[in-house]
Amino acid sequence: MIKLYDLVSALNKEESRNLTILLNRTNANDDRKDLTLFDFVRKNKENINEELILQKLYKNNLDKTSFYRLKNRFLTEINKSLLLLYHNKTEYSTVLNNIALSKLFIEKSDYKLAYEYLLQAEQKAAKQEFFDLLDLIYSELIKLSQESVEFNPIDFIEKRKLNHKSLHILQEIDDLLAALVYRIKISQNYSTHNYQFTEVLNKTINDFIGNEEVKKSTKIQFKIYHSISRILLQHRDYLSLEEYLKLTYHDFSERGLFNKANHETKLQMLTYLINSLFKNKKIDESLDTTQQLFVAMQEHDNLLFNKYLFYYYNSLVINYQVSDKKKAIEVLQEAKTKTEIQQLTFYTIFIHLNLAVLNFDTQNFKEARKNLSKLKISNHYKNMDKVFQFKVAIFELLTCFELADIDLFDYQLHQINKDYKELLDKDAYRREQLFIQILTLMENKKETSLTTYITEFNDLPTSDNDMINYNDWLTLKTKKLGTT
Repeated sequence: MIKLYDLVSALNKEESRNLTILLNRTNANDDRKDLTLFDFVRKNKENINEELILQKLYKNNLDKTSFYRLKNRFLTEINKSLLLLYHNKTEYSTVLNNIALSKLFIEKSDYKLAYEYLLQAEQKAAKQEFFDLLDLIYSELIKLSQESVEFNPIDFIEKRKLNHKSLHILQEIDDLLAALVYRIKISQNYSTHNYQFTEVLNKTINDFIGNEEVKKSTKIQFKIYHSISRILLQHRDYLSLEEYLKLTYHDFSERGLFNKANHETKLQMLTYLINSLFKNKKIDESLDTTQQLFVAMQEHDNLLFNKYLFYYYNSLVINYQVSDKKKAIEVLQEAKTKTEIQQLTFYTIFIHLNLAVLNFDTQNFKEARKNLSKLKISNHYKNMDKVFQFKVAIFELLTCFELADIDLFDYQLHQINKDYKELLDKDAYRREQLFIQILTLMENKKETSLTTYITEFNDLPTSDNDMINYNDWLTLKTKKLGTT
Protein backbone atom coordinates (compact mmCIF):
# COMPACT_ATOMS: atom_id res chain seq x y z
CA MET A 1 0.00 0.00 0.00
CA ILE A 2 1.37 3.43 -1.00
CA LYS A 3 1.79 5.65 2.07
CA LEU A 4 1.10 9.35 1.72
CA TYR A 5 4.04 10.51 3.82
CA ASP A 6 6.52 8.33 1.95
CA LEU A 7 5.22 9.67 -1.36
CA VAL A 8 5.51 13.31 -0.27
CA SER A 9 9.06 12.69 0.97
CA ALA A 10 9.99 11.20 -2.41
CA LEU A 11 8.93 14.30 -4.39
CA ASN A 12 11.72 16.45 -5.82
CA LYS A 13 11.54 20.25 -6.26
CA GLU A 14 10.00 20.15 -9.73
CA GLU A 15 7.38 17.62 -8.66
CA SER A 16 6.51 19.62 -5.52
CA ARG A 17 6.20 22.85 -7.51
CA ASN A 18 3.96 21.20 -10.09
CA LEU A 19 1.75 19.77 -7.35
CA THR A 20 1.38 23.17 -5.67
CA ILE A 21 0.40 24.80 -8.99
CA LEU A 22 -2.16 22.06 -9.65
CA LEU A 23 -3.71 22.36 -6.17
CA ASN A 24 -4.00 26.13 -6.43
CA ARG A 25 -5.52 25.85 -9.88
CA THR A 26 -8.18 23.31 -8.92
CA ASN A 27 -9.21 24.73 -5.57
CA ALA A 28 -9.40 28.44 -4.71
CA ASN A 29 -10.60 27.86 -1.15
CA ASP A 30 -8.64 29.91 1.38
CA ASP A 31 -8.82 27.13 3.96
CA ARG A 32 -6.34 24.91 2.13
CA LYS A 33 -5.92 21.93 4.40
CA ASP A 34 -4.24 19.96 1.61
CA LEU A 35 -1.50 22.58 1.19
CA THR A 36 -1.12 22.89 4.96
CA LEU A 37 -0.73 19.12 5.20
CA PHE A 38 1.76 19.19 2.31
CA ASP A 39 3.94 21.86 3.95
CA PHE A 40 3.84 20.13 7.33
CA VAL A 41 4.91 16.75 5.94
CA ARG A 42 7.75 18.28 3.88
CA LYS A 43 9.12 20.13 6.89
CA ASN A 44 8.72 17.24 9.34
CA LYS A 45 9.25 14.19 7.13
CA GLU A 46 11.76 12.68 9.54
CA ASN A 47 9.36 12.92 12.47
CA ILE A 48 5.69 12.70 11.44
CA ASN A 49 3.28 13.13 14.35
CA GLU A 50 -0.36 12.79 13.26
CA GLU A 51 -1.69 14.21 16.52
CA LEU A 52 0.15 17.46 15.81
CA ILE A 53 -1.16 17.48 12.24
CA LEU A 54 -4.71 16.97 13.47
CA GLN A 55 -4.42 19.86 15.94
CA LYS A 56 -2.94 22.10 13.23
CA LEU A 57 -5.65 21.28 10.68
CA TYR A 58 -8.73 20.96 12.86
CA LYS A 59 -7.74 22.96 15.96
CA ASN A 60 -9.43 21.38 18.97
CA ASN A 61 -11.86 19.36 16.90
CA LEU A 62 -9.92 16.14 16.36
CA ASP A 63 -11.94 14.98 13.36
CA LYS A 64 -10.04 11.83 12.34
CA THR A 65 -12.63 10.76 9.76
CA SER A 66 -12.27 14.05 7.88
CA PHE A 67 -8.50 13.78 8.21
CA TYR A 68 -8.39 10.32 6.62
CA ARG A 69 -10.61 11.53 3.77
CA LEU A 70 -8.25 14.48 3.28
CA LYS A 71 -5.26 12.13 3.12
CA ASN A 72 -6.94 9.94 0.49
CA ARG A 73 -7.93 12.96 -1.64
CA PHE A 74 -4.45 14.39 -1.33
CA LEU A 75 -2.87 11.09 -2.37
CA THR A 76 -5.08 11.09 -5.47
CA GLU A 77 -4.03 14.66 -6.30
CA ILE A 78 -0.34 13.77 -6.01
CA ASN A 79 -0.81 10.85 -8.39
CA LYS A 80 -2.62 13.10 -10.88
CA SER A 81 0.12 15.71 -10.63
CA LEU A 82 2.87 13.17 -11.30
CA LEU A 83 1.02 11.71 -14.27
CA LEU A 84 0.49 15.17 -15.76
CA LEU A 85 4.11 16.18 -15.20
CA TYR A 86 5.58 13.05 -16.76
CA HIS A 87 2.87 12.15 -19.29
CA ASN A 88 5.20 12.74 -22.27
CA LYS A 89 8.63 12.71 -20.64
CA THR A 90 9.60 9.39 -22.25
CA GLU A 91 8.64 7.47 -25.37
CA TYR A 92 7.39 4.66 -23.14
CA SER A 93 4.94 6.93 -21.31
CA THR A 94 3.78 8.40 -24.62
CA VAL A 95 2.88 4.92 -25.87
CA LEU A 96 1.06 4.16 -22.61
CA ASN A 97 -0.93 7.39 -22.97
CA ASN A 98 -2.03 6.44 -26.49
CA ILE A 99 -3.16 3.03 -25.23
CA ALA A 100 -5.10 4.67 -22.39
CA LEU A 101 -6.78 7.08 -24.84
CA SER A 102 -7.72 4.19 -27.12
CA LYS A 103 -9.42 2.45 -24.21
CA LEU A 104 -11.29 5.65 -23.41
CA PHE A 105 -12.74 5.80 -26.94
CA ILE A 106 -13.53 2.08 -26.92
CA GLU A 107 -15.70 2.75 -23.86
CA LYS A 108 -17.33 5.60 -25.81
CA SER A 109 -17.87 3.15 -28.75
CA ASP A 110 -15.82 5.39 -31.03
CA TYR A 111 -13.79 2.52 -32.48
CA LYS A 112 -12.28 4.51 -35.34
CA LEU A 113 -10.54 6.97 -32.99
CA ALA A 114 -9.54 4.09 -30.72
CA TYR A 115 -7.99 2.37 -33.76
CA GLU A 116 -6.01 5.51 -34.72
CA TYR A 117 -4.61 5.88 -31.21
CA LEU A 118 -3.54 2.22 -31.22
CA LEU A 119 -1.81 2.62 -34.59
CA GLN A 120 0.11 5.62 -33.22
CA ALA A 121 1.05 3.57 -30.17
CA GLU A 122 2.18 0.66 -32.38
CA GLN A 123 4.37 2.92 -34.52
CA LYS A 124 6.21 4.37 -31.51
CA ALA A 125 6.45 1.05 -29.66
CA ALA A 126 7.82 -0.76 -32.73
CA LYS A 127 10.44 1.95 -33.29
CA GLN A 128 11.61 1.79 -29.66
CA GLU A 129 11.18 -2.00 -29.47
CA PHE A 130 8.82 -1.89 -26.50
CA PHE A 131 7.85 -5.53 -26.96
CA ASP A 132 5.75 -5.68 -23.79
CA LEU A 133 3.60 -2.76 -24.95
CA LEU A 134 3.38 -4.14 -28.49
CA ASP A 135 1.84 -7.31 -27.06
CA LEU A 136 -0.87 -5.21 -25.38
CA ILE A 137 -1.39 -3.07 -28.48
CA TYR A 138 -1.82 -6.05 -30.81
CA SER A 139 -4.25 -7.63 -28.36
CA GLU A 140 -6.35 -4.46 -28.37
CA LEU A 141 -6.23 -4.18 -32.18
CA ILE A 142 -7.36 -7.78 -32.55
CA LYS A 143 -10.23 -7.17 -30.11
CA LEU A 144 -11.39 -4.23 -32.25
CA SER A 145 -12.04 -6.61 -35.16
CA GLN A 146 -14.80 -8.14 -33.06
CA GLU A 147 -16.55 -4.78 -32.95
CA SER A 148 -16.44 -3.98 -36.67
CA VAL A 149 -15.57 -5.73 -39.95
CA GLU A 150 -13.71 -2.53 -40.83
CA PHE A 151 -10.69 -3.79 -38.88
CA ASN A 152 -8.87 -6.82 -40.34
CA PRO A 153 -7.10 -8.73 -37.54
CA ILE A 154 -4.94 -11.02 -39.74
CA ASP A 155 -1.87 -8.76 -39.99
CA PHE A 156 -1.96 -8.01 -36.29
CA ILE A 157 -2.27 -11.69 -35.40
CA GLU A 158 0.92 -12.40 -37.37
CA LYS A 159 2.67 -9.41 -35.85
CA ARG A 160 1.72 -10.57 -32.35
CA LYS A 161 3.16 -14.03 -33.04
CA LEU A 162 6.49 -12.54 -34.16
CA ASN A 163 6.50 -10.15 -31.21
CA HIS A 164 5.93 -13.05 -28.80
CA LYS A 165 9.25 -14.60 -29.87
CA SER A 166 11.22 -11.45 -29.06
CA LEU A 167 9.23 -10.86 -25.89
CA HIS A 168 9.88 -14.39 -24.66
CA ILE A 169 13.64 -13.99 -25.08
CA LEU A 170 13.62 -10.65 -23.26
CA GLN A 171 11.50 -11.95 -20.39
CA GLU A 172 13.74 -14.95 -19.91
CA ILE A 173 16.84 -12.76 -19.77
CA ASP A 174 15.11 -10.22 -17.52
CA ASP A 175 14.16 -12.90 -14.98
CA LEU A 176 17.71 -14.18 -14.73
CA LEU A 177 19.30 -10.75 -14.73
CA ALA A 178 16.98 -9.49 -11.99
CA ALA A 179 18.00 -12.33 -9.68
CA LEU A 180 21.70 -11.93 -10.44
CA VAL A 181 21.72 -8.14 -10.10
CA TYR A 182 19.85 -8.34 -6.77
CA ARG A 183 22.45 -10.70 -5.32
CA ILE A 184 25.29 -8.48 -6.52
CA LYS A 185 23.68 -5.35 -5.08
CA ILE A 186 22.97 -6.66 -1.59
CA SER A 187 26.46 -8.14 -1.29
CA GLN A 188 28.13 -4.82 -2.26
CA ASN A 189 30.79 -7.06 -3.85
CA TYR A 190 32.10 -8.06 -0.41
CA SER A 191 30.52 -11.48 -0.48
CA THR A 192 31.83 -14.76 -1.82
CA HIS A 193 28.50 -16.26 -2.82
CA ASN A 194 28.52 -18.78 -5.63
CA TYR A 195 25.71 -17.47 -7.81
CA GLN A 196 23.73 -20.37 -9.19
CA PHE A 197 22.33 -18.28 -12.06
CA THR A 198 25.58 -17.91 -14.00
CA GLU A 199 25.49 -21.27 -15.77
CA VAL A 200 21.83 -20.84 -16.67
CA LEU A 201 22.51 -17.34 -17.97
CA ASN A 202 25.43 -18.56 -20.06
CA LYS A 203 23.30 -21.31 -21.56
CA THR A 204 20.49 -18.88 -22.37
CA ILE A 205 22.82 -16.61 -24.32
CA ASN A 206 24.38 -19.54 -26.17
CA ASP A 207 20.91 -20.74 -27.15
CA PHE A 208 19.89 -17.56 -28.98
CA ILE A 209 23.03 -15.59 -29.81
CA GLY A 210 23.01 -16.89 -33.39
CA ASN A 211 19.33 -16.15 -33.91
CA GLU A 212 18.65 -13.87 -36.89
CA GLU A 213 15.96 -11.99 -34.98
CA VAL A 214 18.55 -11.17 -32.33
CA LYS A 215 20.94 -9.72 -34.88
CA LYS A 216 18.20 -7.43 -36.23
CA SER A 217 17.00 -6.17 -32.86
CA THR A 218 18.78 -3.28 -31.14
CA LYS A 219 16.85 -3.99 -27.95
CA ILE A 220 17.97 -7.61 -27.79
CA GLN A 221 21.57 -6.67 -28.63
CA PHE A 222 21.48 -4.41 -25.60
CA LYS A 223 20.08 -7.28 -23.53
CA ILE A 224 22.96 -9.49 -24.66
CA TYR A 225 25.38 -6.75 -23.62
CA HIS A 226 23.76 -6.61 -20.17
CA SER A 227 23.95 -10.39 -19.81
CA ILE A 228 27.58 -10.80 -20.88
CA SER A 229 28.79 -7.84 -18.82
CA ARG A 230 27.01 -9.21 -15.72
CA ILE A 231 28.61 -12.62 -16.19
CA LEU A 232 32.11 -11.15 -16.57
CA LEU A 233 31.50 -8.85 -13.60
CA GLN A 234 30.24 -11.70 -11.43
CA HIS A 235 33.32 -13.76 -12.29
CA ARG A 236 35.52 -10.71 -11.62
CA ASP A 237 37.10 -11.17 -15.03
CA TYR A 238 37.98 -7.50 -15.38
CA LEU A 239 40.46 -7.93 -18.23
CA SER A 240 37.82 -9.59 -20.43
CA LEU A 241 35.23 -7.07 -19.23
CA GLU A 242 37.43 -4.13 -20.20
CA GLU A 243 38.07 -5.56 -23.66
CA TYR A 244 34.40 -6.43 -24.20
CA LEU A 245 33.17 -2.99 -23.04
CA LYS A 246 35.60 -1.10 -25.27
CA LEU A 247 34.65 -3.11 -28.34
CA THR A 248 30.90 -2.97 -27.62
CA TYR A 249 30.86 0.74 -26.77
CA HIS A 250 32.77 1.56 -29.96
CA ASP A 251 30.51 -0.71 -32.03
CA PHE A 252 27.27 0.73 -30.61
CA SER A 253 28.57 4.30 -31.04
CA GLU A 254 29.70 3.73 -34.63
CA ARG A 255 26.33 2.25 -35.58
CA GLY A 256 24.42 5.06 -33.87
CA LEU A 257 22.58 2.70 -31.52
CA PHE A 258 22.71 5.02 -28.53
CA ASN A 259 19.73 7.36 -28.20
CA LYS A 260 17.57 9.03 -25.56
CA ALA A 261 15.56 5.86 -24.89
CA ASN A 262 18.63 3.74 -24.05
CA HIS A 263 20.79 6.57 -22.68
CA GLU A 264 21.06 4.86 -19.30
CA THR A 265 22.76 1.86 -20.90
CA LYS A 266 25.39 4.18 -22.39
CA LEU A 267 26.09 5.70 -18.97
CA GLN A 268 26.14 2.30 -17.33
CA MET A 269 28.58 1.00 -19.93
CA LEU A 270 30.96 3.87 -19.26
CA THR A 271 30.64 3.28 -15.50
CA TYR A 272 31.51 -0.42 -15.92
CA LEU A 273 34.47 0.52 -18.12
CA ILE A 274 35.75 2.97 -15.49
CA ASN A 275 35.60 0.26 -12.82
CA SER A 276 37.23 -2.42 -14.98
CA LEU A 277 40.07 -0.04 -15.92
CA PHE A 278 40.51 0.74 -12.24
CA LYS A 279 40.62 -2.96 -11.36
CA ASN A 280 43.22 -3.45 -14.10
CA LYS A 281 45.33 -0.66 -12.54
CA LYS A 282 44.89 1.72 -15.50
CA ILE A 283 44.24 4.73 -13.29
CA ASP A 284 44.88 7.52 -15.81
CA GLU A 285 42.68 5.86 -18.44
CA SER A 286 39.99 5.27 -15.82
CA LEU A 287 40.04 8.97 -14.87
CA ASP A 288 39.86 9.96 -18.55
CA THR A 289 36.80 7.73 -18.97
CA THR A 290 35.30 9.31 -15.84
CA GLN A 291 35.42 12.70 -17.57
CA GLN A 292 33.86 11.05 -20.64
CA LEU A 293 31.05 9.85 -18.35
CA PHE A 294 30.54 13.37 -17.00
CA VAL A 295 30.16 14.75 -20.54
CA ALA A 296 27.69 11.96 -21.43
CA MET A 297 25.66 12.72 -18.29
CA GLN A 298 24.89 16.16 -19.75
CA GLU A 299 23.43 14.75 -22.96
CA HIS A 300 19.68 14.88 -23.70
CA ASP A 301 19.28 17.95 -21.45
CA ASN A 302 20.91 16.30 -18.40
CA LEU A 303 18.38 13.46 -18.63
CA LEU A 304 20.09 11.20 -16.07
CA PHE A 305 22.62 13.64 -14.64
CA ASN A 306 21.34 13.48 -11.06
CA LYS A 307 21.07 9.70 -11.06
CA TYR A 308 24.65 9.19 -12.26
CA LEU A 309 26.24 11.95 -10.21
CA PHE A 310 26.99 9.39 -7.50
CA TYR A 311 28.76 7.11 -9.98
CA TYR A 312 30.81 10.05 -11.22
CA TYR A 313 31.99 10.94 -7.72
CA ASN A 314 32.56 7.29 -6.83
CA SER A 315 34.72 6.88 -9.94
CA LEU A 316 36.84 9.87 -8.95
CA VAL A 317 37.20 8.59 -5.39
CA ILE A 318 38.31 5.04 -6.21
CA ASN A 319 40.96 6.29 -8.63
CA TYR A 320 42.27 9.11 -6.47
CA GLN A 321 42.46 6.67 -3.56
CA VAL A 322 45.34 5.16 -5.50
CA SER A 323 46.93 8.19 -7.14
CA ASP A 324 46.17 11.09 -4.76
CA LYS A 325 44.52 10.35 -1.40
CA LYS A 326 44.20 13.99 -0.38
CA LYS A 327 42.42 14.71 -3.65
CA ALA A 328 40.08 11.77 -2.95
CA ILE A 329 39.17 13.27 0.44
CA GLU A 330 38.49 16.64 -1.26
CA VAL A 331 36.18 14.91 -3.76
CA LEU A 332 34.25 13.23 -0.93
CA GLN A 333 33.89 16.51 0.94
CA GLU A 334 32.50 18.06 -2.26
CA ALA A 335 30.14 15.11 -2.80
CA LYS A 336 28.77 15.59 0.74
CA THR A 337 27.44 19.02 -0.29
CA LYS A 338 25.43 17.71 -3.26
CA THR A 339 21.72 17.30 -2.59
CA GLU A 340 21.53 14.55 -5.21
CA ILE A 341 24.09 12.52 -3.24
CA GLN A 342 22.54 13.27 0.16
CA GLN A 343 19.20 11.86 -1.00
CA LEU A 344 20.67 8.45 -1.79
CA THR A 345 19.74 5.67 0.62
CA PHE A 346 23.40 4.55 0.81
CA TYR A 347 24.76 8.11 1.08
CA THR A 348 26.12 7.56 4.61
CA ILE A 349 27.78 4.29 3.63
CA PHE A 350 29.43 5.78 0.52
CA ILE A 351 30.71 8.91 2.28
CA HIS A 352 31.76 7.56 5.67
CA LEU A 353 33.23 4.24 4.55
CA ASN A 354 35.44 5.95 1.98
CA LEU A 355 36.44 8.71 4.38
CA ALA A 356 37.32 6.05 6.95
CA VAL A 357 39.52 4.19 4.46
CA LEU A 358 41.25 7.34 3.21
CA ASN A 359 41.90 8.68 6.70
CA PHE A 360 43.26 5.31 7.74
CA ASP A 361 45.57 5.25 4.73
CA THR A 362 46.82 8.74 5.60
CA GLN A 363 47.45 7.70 9.24
CA ASN A 364 44.55 9.77 10.62
CA PHE A 365 43.20 6.88 12.69
CA LYS A 366 40.95 8.95 14.96
CA GLU A 367 39.12 10.39 11.98
CA ALA A 368 38.89 6.91 10.46
CA ARG A 369 37.26 5.53 13.62
CA LYS A 370 34.91 8.54 13.81
CA ASN A 371 33.66 7.85 10.28
CA LEU A 372 33.25 4.14 11.00
CA SER A 373 31.10 5.05 14.01
CA LYS A 374 28.92 7.31 11.84
CA LEU A 375 28.67 4.51 9.31
CA LYS A 376 27.48 1.96 11.88
CA ILE A 377 24.73 4.16 13.32
CA SER A 378 23.27 4.74 9.87
CA ASN A 379 19.69 3.52 9.45
CA HIS A 380 20.71 1.61 6.33
CA TYR A 381 23.74 -0.13 7.82
CA LYS A 382 21.69 -2.83 9.55
CA ASN A 383 20.23 -3.82 6.16
CA MET A 384 23.61 -4.35 4.56
CA ASP A 385 24.98 -7.79 3.75
CA LYS A 386 26.36 -9.70 6.77
CA VAL A 387 29.75 -10.10 5.10
CA PHE A 388 29.95 -6.35 4.51
CA GLN A 389 29.30 -5.74 8.21
CA PHE A 390 31.92 -8.36 9.07
CA LYS A 391 34.51 -6.48 6.98
CA VAL A 392 33.59 -3.21 8.72
CA ALA A 393 34.02 -4.87 12.12
CA ILE A 394 37.53 -6.07 11.20
CA PHE A 395 38.36 -2.59 9.89
CA GLU A 396 37.22 -1.11 13.22
CA LEU A 397 39.34 -3.63 15.12
CA LEU A 398 42.32 -2.53 13.06
CA THR A 399 41.74 1.15 13.95
CA CYS A 400 41.60 0.21 17.65
CA PHE A 401 44.95 -1.50 17.25
CA GLU A 402 46.51 1.52 15.54
CA LEU A 403 45.19 3.83 18.26
CA ALA A 404 46.56 1.49 20.93
CA ASP A 405 43.14 1.45 22.58
CA ILE A 406 43.46 -1.85 24.43
CA ASP A 407 40.08 -1.79 26.13
CA LEU A 408 38.19 -0.98 22.94
CA PHE A 409 40.25 -3.55 21.03
CA ASP A 410 39.26 -6.28 23.48
CA TYR A 411 35.62 -5.21 23.36
CA GLN A 412 35.59 -5.14 19.55
CA LEU A 413 37.29 -8.55 19.38
CA HIS A 414 34.67 -9.99 21.71
CA GLN A 415 31.86 -8.55 19.56
CA ILE A 416 33.34 -9.98 16.36
CA ASN A 417 33.63 -13.45 17.88
CA LYS A 418 30.07 -13.19 19.13
CA ASP A 419 28.32 -11.57 16.14
CA TYR A 420 30.16 -13.32 13.33
CA LYS A 421 30.81 -16.76 14.76
CA GLU A 422 29.00 -18.41 11.84
CA LEU A 423 31.28 -16.71 9.30
CA LEU A 424 34.43 -17.31 11.34
CA ASP A 425 33.69 -21.04 11.34
CA LYS A 426 33.67 -21.16 7.53
CA ASP A 427 36.76 -22.02 5.48
CA ALA A 428 35.80 -19.30 2.99
CA TYR A 429 36.83 -16.71 5.58
CA ARG A 430 40.14 -18.25 6.59
CA ARG A 431 41.96 -15.02 5.64
CA GLU A 432 39.79 -13.04 8.05
CA GLN A 433 40.29 -15.64 10.79
CA LEU A 434 44.05 -15.48 10.43
CA PHE A 435 44.18 -11.69 10.24
CA ILE A 436 42.16 -11.33 13.44
CA GLN A 437 44.45 -13.85 15.13
CA ILE A 438 47.54 -11.95 13.94
CA LEU A 439 46.12 -8.66 15.24
CA THR A 440 45.35 -10.28 18.59
CA LEU A 441 48.89 -11.65 18.93
CA MET A 442 50.34 -8.24 18.04
CA GLU A 443 48.06 -6.52 20.54
CA ASN A 444 49.15 -8.95 23.26
CA LYS A 445 52.85 -8.51 22.29
CA LYS A 446 53.21 -12.21 21.48
CA GLU A 447 55.42 -11.50 18.49
CA THR A 448 57.30 -14.80 18.65
CA SER A 449 54.13 -16.69 17.77
CA LEU A 450 53.41 -14.58 14.69
CA THR A 451 55.59 -16.30 12.11
CA THR A 452 53.38 -19.35 11.57
CA TYR A 453 50.21 -17.30 11.21
CA ILE A 454 51.82 -14.73 8.91
CA THR A 455 53.27 -17.44 6.68
CA GLU A 456 49.89 -19.14 6.31
CA PHE A 457 48.18 -15.79 5.72
CA ASN A 458 50.64 -14.80 2.98
CA ASP A 459 50.20 -18.18 1.29
CA LEU A 460 46.46 -17.60 0.86
CA PRO A 461 45.14 -15.88 -2.30
CA THR A 462 44.77 -12.13 -1.88
CA SER A 463 41.35 -10.50 -2.13
CA ASP A 464 40.32 -7.29 -3.89
CA ASN A 465 37.32 -6.96 -1.59
CA ASP A 466 39.08 -6.01 1.62
CA MET A 467 38.30 -2.50 2.81
CA ILE A 468 41.91 -2.15 3.91
CA ASN A 469 44.65 -4.03 2.09
CA TYR A 470 45.57 -6.51 4.82
CA ASN A 471 48.66 -7.77 3.01
CA ASP A 472 50.19 -4.32 2.48
CA TRP A 473 49.44 -3.29 6.05
CA LEU A 474 50.92 -6.50 7.43
CA THR A 475 54.05 -6.16 5.31
CA LEU A 476 54.73 -2.69 6.72
CA LYS A 477 54.04 -3.79 10.30
CA THR A 478 56.21 -6.89 10.18
CA LYS A 479 59.09 -4.85 8.76
CA LYS A 480 58.86 -2.46 11.72
CA LEU A 481 58.66 -5.40 14.12
CA GLY A 482 61.48 -7.22 12.38
CA THR A 483 59.19 -10.25 11.92
CA THR A 484 59.59 -12.33 8.77
